[in-house]
Amino acid sequence: MKNKGFTNLNTEIRTPSDFSEAGKPFKSRVDINILKSKLQETESREFKKNLIILVLLFTLLGILGINLSL
Repeated sequence: MKNKGFTNLNTEIRTPSDFSEAGKPFKSRVDINILKSKLQETESREFKKNLIILVLLFTLLGILGINLSL
């Protein structure tokens, strides 16, 4: 029987000796202020959504309490 999966085991690890072989670095840079503003927008939307749900919950709870007390 032959184990075909283990016939070509290559234990040699090649590392680039020059940075030109590794590829070019990214030319575009990321502006941290843009990332912060996007994060702030998403957090603001999420906070508004949670606030609306909380207000609706308290309103329904208040209406239910008034109806049960009468």
